[in-house]
Amino acid sequence: MTWQVSTGLNTLKTGVVATTQMESTDARKAFPCFDEPALKAVFHVTLIHPHDTVALSNAMNHNPVNVTVAGQNLIKTSFKPTEVMSTYLLAFVVCDFAYNETNPDADVLIRIWARKKAIEEGQGNYALEKTGPILAFYENYYNSSYPMNKSDQIALPDFIAEAMENWGLITYRETFLLYNPLVSSNGNKEWVATIISHELAHMWFGNLVTMKWWNDLWLNEGFATYVSYLGAHYAEPTWNMKDLFVLNEIMDVMVVDASTFSRPVSLEEEDILTPDHISSMFDSITYSKGAAVLRMLSEFISETVFSQGLHTYLEEFQYKNTDNKDLWKHLQMAVEKSGISLPHPVEVIMNRWIRQMGFPVVTINTQTGQITQKHFLPNPEAVVDRTSEFNYEWFVPITWIKTGGAEQQYWLLSKEATKIDMVLQKNDWLVANINMKGFYRVNYDPKNWERLLDKLISKHQDIPVINRAQIIDDSFNLARAKIVNTDLALRTTKFLNKEVEYMPWETARRNLNYFNLMFDRSEVYGPMQTYIKNQVTPLFEYFRDLTLSWTKIPEKHTDQYNQVNAITLACSAGLEDCTKLTTGWFKEWMKNPAINNISPNLRSTVYCSAIKTGGVEEWDFAWTMYKNATIASEAEKLREALSCTKMPWLLNRYLQYCLDPKKIRKQDASYTIIDIASNPTGQPLAWDFVRANWDFLFHDYVGGSSSFVELIDGITKRFSTEFEHKQLLQFKEEIESQLGSKAPTLEHILERIKSNMKWMASNKEQVLDWFISETAVNSVI
Repeated sequence: MTWQVSTGLNTLKTGVVATTQMESTDARKAFPCFDEPALKAVFHVTLIHPHDTVALSNAMNHNPVNVTVAGQNLIKTSFKPTEVMSTYLLAFVVCDFAYNETNPDADVLIRIWARKKAIEEGQGNYALEKTGPILAFYENYYNSSYPMNKSDQIALPDFIAEAMENWGLITYRETFLLYNPLVSSNGNKEWVATIISHELAHMWFGNLVTMKWWNDLWLNEGFATYVSYLGAHYAEPTWNMKDLFVLNEIMDVMVVDASTFSRPVSLEEEDILTPDHISSMFDSITYSKGAAVLRMLSEFISETVFSQGLHTYLEEFQYKNTDNKDLWKHLQMAVEKSGISLPHPVEVIMNRWIRQMGFPVVTINTQTGQITQKHFLPNPEAVVDRTSEFNYEWFVPITWIKTGGAEQQYWLLSKEATKIDMVLQKNDWLVANINMKGFYRVNYDPKNWERLLDKLISKHQDIPVINRAQIIDDSFNLARAKIVNTDLALRTTKFLNKEVEYMPWETARRNLNYFNLMFDRSEVYGPMQTYIKNQVTPLFEYFRDLTLSWTKIPEKHTDQYNQVNAITLACSAGLEDCTKLTTGWFKEWMKNPAINNISPNLRSTVYCSAIKTGGVEEWDFAWTMYKNATIASEAEKLREALSCTKMPWLLNRYLQYCLDPKKIRKQDASYTIIDIASNPTGQPLAWDFVRANWDFLFHDYVGGSSSFVELIDGITKRFSTEFEHKQLLQFKEEIESQLGSKAPTLEHILERIKSNMKWMASNKEQVLDWFISETAVNSVI
């Protein structure tokens, strides 16, 4: 690996780092081995390396000694034997980095390694501050001691993986480990905390106890994803991390898992035979759905019983390998010991969530008490080819409240049932799946939908904040599936002009983003933007007042996020006060590049807004600041913002930069192309660019077939015409032989385009009429 620094990350001095990334099947490329997770061993590592460098590996090193090799004076560093572990967890690094550390006499030595300048600037201090408490939390949560005597974590300037849980030597991209409060946003800080928490969770789940084979990868990654929010919550208790799990994990993966091209969380061993098969398991079904169903389980057996089961599981299988049955066995033991009553054993309940794809939509009729479940599919005409031994039925833990009363629970164990307690009186309302504890969508009879809409308008605070977000998310997705009318979904956003909480606004923004993608090239876009401007203006004014005319940072973590939403939505919708604000801040920085007074939280949206409304002068300034940035998170904000310009020639030039790793790093190239494609001006340019340069990109840029399928997915999100469908179909025929096991994912993308076409045909006129009528009402008011 080479990396470059000067006053900036991206220029002048070049350094060299040797590092490894063994997961999943690359240990065999480093040394002869039986490279399977169940074939654990003790590793004895010796590295010979140049003077002025340091060698790191999983275990602590003995004293280095001087050696002569082929006439060169070098250093030989030997390491103590590792714990018994899988090959994919072995790691070594040779670098000239510096580090900061905890007390060397502590039971566990914690060191944060990075470029010397980054360490000198204190960018590793936050990671060092939080690693110890998170480790201590896990020791208490698992009731199991950390198995090693050191925890090295290293920030690498170029690293194709985001982070890797090598036992005792965790590797990260710089943006996932380093934090500078002067230029890093609260989002950067949260990302660092959750990624560290995720990787440290693996020290037990994945490293101490490892899945037998890659078909159960979710036992590693789903678990680490779920408990990473618990660890981050412990480290930052005011952030509401447990609530943010819903936004960050559940809502996004539900969209993926609703497709007919989804898969079960856990597959059969014989389904995963090749490295390509293994690579395909590293997806949101493994990470996010795996985490979501574990969260659901911990909710209905309680977090205390859940952690008790984990303790005995880790105790029995330490330094060994397991499959999902072993986990269910120990959780069942904990359930029986606690006296909790379940309708079926843990394994029987959970098999329906991990061994069949998808999830149900639960429909509650509050006039009759009837409850039904059905496999949720966004395309009602879709054919499900994958069979299920459970016939796509689930054992569903339904929670609900009636008119603000106490939370109640009911198990739906068949396709339909009747619960008289759910019948409503005249002025009652009901909301189900409280705090989205369960992995399912909820539909209601028309009368209850109307009562919920009325409650949102009259006193939205009576509905829990996560459920206000859930109502928006469920309704938009139910409308896509033609289960409810699109007008109903749009009406769930009408209360937002009185809403100031982050989760409902963020959910609405994400769902309306689909409307942006479909309509930003059509006559619907104008009335839609007028409606959004009307809804977001009160929020913009709320944060203007809360921050004393933008001079203070909101105290609440989620308020800081929602302030960004207020400015982003207001500027993109054309609110003049917002545009003046962001362009003014940016011009002030251009006058004095050495002093950037723009709040780190707001930089991404301010940079984008200013470059969008500006010209070549703003773009060239931002490019210069990107090249000179010394902090990875700041460089990332500028790199993304450069894609916001409306000028096609600048976007084309930026695309060409993606072919030059001296300008845009290889690890960032696909992200940059996708960013450009997210711009309506840049989307056709990016599509043409990828097709024209496919062979070069595929063969010269690391990342494999998985990264390039993600690239195609990112640049075709707007596709909604027959012509665009034919273009992708032709491109698929040209490249699918290169994509290996990822080729079928292109079918998913083609299915999405067909779905977009049908949705546009049936909704465009209706949506246009709705936005026109709403803007007319507001103009009269």
